[in-house]
Amino acid sequence: MRTLVKMMAVPVVPLLLFAGYAAPASASSAAARPLPCHASMSNSHPADFTTTIVRVRTVARARITTIAHYRTTNTTHHARANAKGRAGIPYRISGATPGFKVKVDVTVRSGRRKGSCQTSFTPHR
Repeated sequence: MRTLVKMMAVPVVPLLLFAGYAAPASASSAAARPLPCHASMSNSHPADFTTTIVRVRTVARARITTIAHYRTTNTTHHARANAKGRAGIPYRISGATPGFKVKVDVTVRSGRRKGSCQTSFTPHR
């Protein structure tokens, strides 16, 4: 009985591979690769009642979400990258805690792919 099971099991594996049941490696690795994301500030030490811009570089036409984490609140903005993959998202500084480092989380999405990066700024009076 044991040799009969071995004989039947061996041809099944090559048959499954030949029939295309193995997952294609290129399709899963392309979806798993994160989108490029690079963020910087136009002014990393903005004065109160001024505007600083989150500059984002990614792929063309990607959707962009930024979340600025202030001491007492979070502020979210949405944008879309241009044909060159660039975007500028303005943040108006009004009454932010001077000296508190505001971290800005950036998420970029295009199709089924996603990427993220971070930048920061520190307001002053």
